[in-house]
Amino acid sequence: MAFDEHWTTERHFWLDGPEFHHSHMAEAACMVLPAPVGILSGSAITETLTGAPRWAEVDFQDQAETVSADTVVLAYKATGQREGSDPYTAYCSSTYVRGKGGWELLSHQQTPA
Repeated sequence: MAFDEHWTTERHFWLDGPEFHHSHMAEAACMVLPAPVGILSGSAITETLTGAPRWAEVDFQDQAETVSADTVVLAYKATGQREGSDPYTAYCSSTYVRGKGGWELLSHQQTPA
């Protein structure tokens, strides 16, 4: 997975629906999101996303990544916008691991900025 591909995939996690999440996440994936959502793992991630409003747009800043043979960690500041809502800004990190079908999201964390 090349640098741009990492960030393209990350952007899809923000903008696309539960189908994308389900097909690109590790089975044991974990997400740590601001309240009231909190900590989600496994199938609870896609279940929670079903019917949830999607982001209309997202911008990444201060992007950094660490890459090893089987792991990629992305760190960045994101500003997302949903229709009819104020912008949301958070410091984020995502960890991808090489799975049987390619790169899979193992962990994602957001801290409101």
